Amino acid sequence: MLKSILLLALQLQPTIQAPLEPRGVAPRDTLPVRTIAGVTVVDTPIVRAAHEFSRLHSSDWVYRHVMRTWLYGALIISHNTTLKKSVDLEVHAVAVLLHDLGWDQTPNSTLISTDKRFEVDGAIAAREFIRSDKHGKKWEELRVQHVWDAIALHTQPGLYDYKEPDVKVTGTGISADFHGPSSGITQPEYDAIVQEFPNADLIPGTNQTIVWLCQTKPNTTVDTWQQAWGEHYVENYPPKGVSTWDQLIH
Repeated sequence: MLKSILLLALQLQPTIQAPLEPRGVAPRDTLPVRTIAGVTVVDTPIVRAAHEFSRLHSSDWVYRHVMRTWLYGALIISHNTTLKKSVDLEVHAVAVLLHDLGWDQTPNSTLISTDKRFEVDGAIAAREFIRSDKHGKKWEELRVQHVWDAIALHTQPGLYDYKEPDVKVTGTGISADFHGPSSGITQPEYDAIVQEFPNADLIPGTNQTIVWLCQTKPNTTVDTWQQAWGEHYVENYPPKGVSTWDQLIH
């Protein structure tokens, strides 16, 4: 009788299951990887496709910037135990590889709007890329949203610093390209990446791109960090009646 009672109790115990990975996410230790400039990065089909898409829509200097920031982010993750456990490596890779699609200066580019900030153009283009990719179609919406947020907020450390790890590390890695080694990146690691993907044209290229944005769609740059470039380099900037000051005070 006692044995029967024990068996019944065992049968009635709730089954404890291991946490499931989000839909479309392979277990971290099964993801294929490759090494670039001494840095190990994830190498799944959607990451390779994002890399190709980024190269197609980037000038040479933007492509080098994108690659450096991917590698910086990968180093930040690898040097931080918490991030190694929490960051979705595919989300980070896709976000950082596609973060500057809004800088595509190809004439008549379908990625560029006339009425949205470049960060939003890039976020929208990345979302469409994921949804059209055969592997991205399997992603749950939260992963897509993290890519969107990471790109839309990557110029705003006062915002991305308080977002999810995938979003924050994307912005932090991008920032490192402008401000130098940080968040555990060593100087030798940084220098090895720069040797592989030279950065001499980063500042001139960035300045030219921001001026281009202020010239071609000035309304999207007013009241943003880009406004100073318009005021210094673009004639008749800013447009009247566009700024928050104009709308609230006058």
